[in-house]
Amino acid sequence: MKKEQVVNCQFSVWYPIFKKHTIKSLILPLPQNVIDYLLDDGTLVVSGSDHNTQQTNPNNSDSEAEEDVQWSDDETTTTVTAPEFPEFTAEVLEAINSLGGRVFPKLNWSAPRDANWIALNSSLESQSLSDIFLLFKSSDFITHDLTQPFLQCSDQDSPDPVINYELVLRKWSELIPGGEFRCFVKENKLIAVSQRDYTQHYQHILKQEEQICESIQDFFLQKVQFNFLDEDFVFDVYRDSLGRVWLIDLNPFGEVTDPLLFSWDELTSGGDIAQNQDGPAFRYTNSEVTVQPSPSLSYRIPRDFVDLSTGEDAYKLIDFLKLKKSQQEDEEEEEEEEEEAPQ
Repeated sequence: MKKEQVVNCQFSVWYPIFKKHTIKSLILPLPQNVIDYLLDDGTLVVSGSDHNTQQTNPNNSDSEAEEDVQWSDDETTTTVTAPEFPEFTAEVLEAINSLGGRVFPKLNWSAPRDANWIALNSSLESQSLSDIFLLFKSSDFITHDLTQPFLQCSDQDSPDPVINYELVLRKWSELIPGGEFRCFVKENKLIAVSQRDYTQHYQHILKQEEQICESIQDFFLQKVQFNFLDEDFVFDVYRDSLGRVWLIDLNPFGEVTDPLLFSWDELTSGGDIAQNQDGPAFRYTNSEVTVQPSPSLSYRIPRDFVDLSTGEDAYKLIDFLKLKKSQQEDEEEEEEEEEEAPQ
């Protein structure tokens, strides 16, 4: 895996090529002060409130206004500040509204799939910038994108390409996990297909194995093959109930990408996969295989709570609980307003 291959798998690179075959999305440049905020290891006080009443300086666009969060006990009173990004917030809200009010957020490469446990609905569905910030600040995948995108590349001696970081907002779609598949392409040939959610057994995959493999192969040959910038890459697809296939994501052909039910040794060396001349090797979890735990479980204890357990930063939990309380109060106020509204 070369650094150039990683660069080519950025969303803003492949989306224009395959726009007709994937989910509608919008791409917003990520300001440096937002990047700094996402990498700040200080607190879980979340910026991006939709109901910000703080006065900002009109002569300093996108300035960092501070919103005070206070608590006290018998001995001390502590103030924690959360930065605000008024122009960026407005851009994000406009984009979310144009996509129907609900979005799936990600950066150049990764989505915060390892942080869905922290959302109130245990989902990556986001309706505001504060929802996105909460997911991003809790995600190791996002931190990797921002700090070490070329970590496992073979050409480490070459200079790192300059990356312009972007917030990607994808129109929210209810995708059934049993319809998602990961496809591995080597030298512009589809060599392997894996069930995406391999932790579960989906009976329809067993019954429709031949049709699924055929529809994915046809999609690759007609829409993907020779159209991407590299000849080695990985792409994710979704096959809907009508048998139509949609492109979901592209990833580098290398260890930074999860091989799921394959191993990178067999994907790179060939082996049994190379002997399959009729089409790609297709693997899925069947009823005879023990269902495996989700690999995302290892991310469910955030670093902030580790700090808490070791006594390093007890204020982080207080910030988190205050955020949850604020979100619940906002929901209750909205419900009351709906009930009081004239019919």
